[in-house]
Amino acid sequence: QVQLTESGGGLVQAGGSLRLSCAASGRTFSSFAMGWFRQAPGKGRELVVSITGSGGSTFYADSVKGRFTISRDNAKNTVYLQMNSLKPEDTAVYYCAARSALSAIYNYYGQGTQVTVSS
Repeated sequence: QVQLTESGGGLVQAGGSLRLSCAASGRTFSSFAMGWFRQAPGKGRELVVSITGSGGSTFYADSVKGRFTISRDNAKNTVYLQMNSLKPEDTAVYYCAARSALSAIYNYYGQGTQVTVSS
C-alpha cells in the first residue's frame, strides 16, 4: 500500500512558475514509477509526466515539453513537478500517481492539488 500526498498548488499568473511535491509513504518508494496526471474541468484525466523508479527515464506529454520537469528524491520518498512558463490551459487538478513494477497501470493516486493559471 502506498499513500500519496500532494502539495504546492495555487494561483499563478500566466508565465509564472509553481513546484508541486508529492510525498509517499512506504519503504519501497524506489520500486515505483511515478507520474503526474491532470484533469481540467469537463475533461478526462491525462498523464502529463512520468519517471521511472531509478529516475533514469522520463516521459513528457507534448503539451508540457520544455516547460515542466519531473524529478524524484528516493531518500525523501518524494517526487517533484517543476512547472515553468505556465499557461491558462495548464489550469487543472494535478494528481500524483504511483505504478508498481508489476503493474501496467497506475495503482495509487493522491487526493489532488489545484493549479490555476490566470491570463
